[in-house]
Amino acid sequence: MSELQIKPISITRFNALGGYARHPRTPLILEELEFFEAEGGNVIGIATQDLEDQDFGGIVMARDRKLCFRGVHVTDFSPTPDAAREELFAAMRSAAEALAEEHYQGDEKGQPVDFFSHLHDEGRLHPSFVELSTNEGYSPARNIIEPMMRWYEDADGNFIEQFQTTGFDQRIWELYLYAMLIEAGYVLSREKNVPDFCAAGLFGELYIEAVTVGPTIKNGTIMPPPPSDTPEEVNRFLKDYMPIKFGSALYSKLKKKYWEHSHVSGKPFVLAIADFSSSMSMVRSQSALERYLWGYEYPAALDSEGKLIISPVRVETHQWGDKAPVPSGFFRLPDSRHVSAVISTNAGTIAKFNRLGILGKFGSGQVLAIREGRMVDHNPNATLPKIFRVIVNADGYEETWIEGLNVYHNPNAEIPMPMEILPGAAHHFFEESRLVRSFTPEFHPTSSVTQHLSPIDVEKVLAEVGNKTHMVWTLKPGDPLPQETGEPV
Repeated sequence: MSELQIKPISITRFNALGGYARHPRTPLILEELEFFEAEGGNVIGIATQDLEDQDFGGIVMARDRKLCFRGVHVTDFSPTPDAAREELFAAMRSAAEALAEEHYQGDEKGQPVDFFSHLHDEGRLHPSFVELSTNEGYSPARNIIEPMMRWYEDADGNFIEQFQTTGFDQRIWELYLYAMLIEAGYVLSREKNVPDFCAAGLFGELYIEAVTVGPTIKNGTIMPPPPSDTPEEVNRFLKDYMPIKFGSALYSKLKKKYWEHSHVSGKPFVLAIADFSSSMSMVRSQSALERYLWGYEYPAALDSEGKLIISPVRVETHQWGDKAPVPSGFFRLPDSRHVSAVISTNAGTIAKFNRLGILGKFGSGQVLAIREGRMVDHNPNATLPKIFRVIVNADGYEETWIEGLNVYHNPNAEIPMPMEILPGAAHHFFEESRLVRSFTPEFHPTSSVTQHLSPIDVEKVLAEVGNKTHMVWTLKPGDPLPQETGEPV
C-alpha cells in the first residue's frame, strides 16, 4: 500500500479551506511558514514557527460534522523546520486515515448543507445562481464559495433561499465582505444580528452594514437603466442618475441608526455599498459614488507646463426626470457623522470568486480566465488610467480579496476609522482644501472585466503564450479604453 501523499498548497487555497478558523491573535504567537493538503482533501496542515522560542511545529486540521476544517492536532515543537515538517506529515496521514467521526468537535449545530442543490422551482432561481451552480466556467468560484459558506453562519435564517433566488447579488456581496474581513485578520461574532458584520481584530472592533444598489422596479417590473450610448448620456448617468441611486440606498441605511445599539456605540461603523443596479454598471459608477459622497466634482486639466490642475466644484443637488432634487454630499447629512467611512469596490462579483478560485486550484482545472481593466496611474500629472491585461492562470499572478477596495473616510465622523483597520485598501480623505488625498496601493484596479473560457487545456495555452501573460501600459489622450464586455470584475 503506497504512502498517502501530502502536497504543498498556496495560502489562497488554505485560507479558503481553513483560514476562517484562524484566531486573529495567531500572528502574534506563530508565523505560518507553509501550507499542505493530504491526498483526498479531508486534511490540511500548517507548518509554523514560534515567534518567542523560534522553534518549529505544526497544526493539523480536519473536517468537523458540518464539513468545516477545524484544528485536531498540534505537533510537538522541533529545533529544525525539516524535523517539524516530517512530524506534521505523519500527523496529517494519521488524521486522514482516521474515521471522519473522530474529528467531530461536539459543538456543531445542524447538518451539512449542499448550498448549490436547487431547492426551489427553476422559475424562482436567480439566473446568476443557475450559471454559478451548473456552468463549468464558474467551477472555481463554486468550489471556493462552498467551504466559505460552511463558516458563514446564517444569522438571519434565510441565507440559502435568498442566495438561490431574489437576493443573489446581496448575498454574494456579503460573502465578499466576509472573505475580505477574514483575510484582514478579523474574527466575526454572530451574537448580534445587526449590523451585518461585527468584527474584532488586532486594531480593535469594526462594525459594517452591507448595502446594495438594485435595479429600479415599478409595479413589480424591473425597469431598464437610462440609455448611456453617447458621451452626453453617460455624463448624465454618472452626474445625476447613479448618485441618486447611491443616495437612496445609503440614506435608507442611515435611517436605521445602527450606532444607537450598545455594542456599536463608540466604535467605528461603516457602510459597505456595491452597485448591482444594472448589468455592467459597477465597472463605471465609482465616480458617481464619489461625487455623491463628497458633494464635489473635480474637473482636471494640464497647465502650460504639463502640471495637473484640479479645481473642486461643489455640487448641491442631483435631479432626474420630474422628481424633486436630491441633496448631494452624503457626508454633509447630519446623521452621517455616525458613519466612520463608506467602503466600496466593483470587485464584489462572481468574477472575483472565480479568479481567487483559480489561484487556489479550485474547479475543474479547465477554466482559463483573462482579466483586462484600468488601474491607477501614480504619475501625479496623469489624467488617464493605466491599462492592464493578465492571464489569471499564469505563474506570478497574485490577487487578494481586499485588492480594489476603496475606503472613503468621513471628514465629519465622530468616530474616525484608522487606515490600519483595513490594510491593503485604497484610503481617500477629503481635506480642508476641498481636494481628496488618496493613499493607494501600487496596483489598484479601478475597473476590470474577466473572460472565462472552458473547457480549455490551460497548460497548453500558457505554453503557447510564453511570457505574454501580464501587460501594463499607459494611455495617451485619444487612445481607446478597454471594451466593457464579459463578466464584470
